[in-house]
Amino acid sequence: MKFDDFFNKQNVFAVVGVSRNRDKYGYKVFIDLKKSGYEVYAINPKIDQIEDFKVYSSLKSLPVVPEVIVCIVPPEVTYEVVKEAKQLNINKIWMQPGSESKDAMDFCKKNNFEIIANSCIINNRKLGKLG
Repeated sequence: MKFDDFFNKQNVFAVVGVSRNRDKYGYKVFIDLKKSGYEVYAINPKIDQIEDFKVYSSLKSLPVVPEVIVCIVPPEVTYEVVKEAKQLNINKIWMQPGSESKDAMDFCKKNNFEIIANSCIINNRKLGKLG
């Protein structure tokens, strides 16, 4: 899969598992994508704001349907996220290291999702693979 096709600037992103903690990847990924010029929405049912940005409780609560979901959650949560993504016809999933599960990967393959896993989105962007 080509990273530049997966992550072109036209795609809207949803980062599932954002955090207010600046040391966590849920914070770093969201802010990195924002600063890189992507349209990106934050999702975490336990918080309502990260810096000046609204945080949504689920994919279904977003004002738009994103093209790409970045999962930064425990593996069992990722499985629930991909099931919700299928309901919304979202088929591009980035699973940050540690968020993958066999169930989620199998579900994605069975449903013809485009998947990137075992790779950090920030590192790939800095290496020039992303916009």
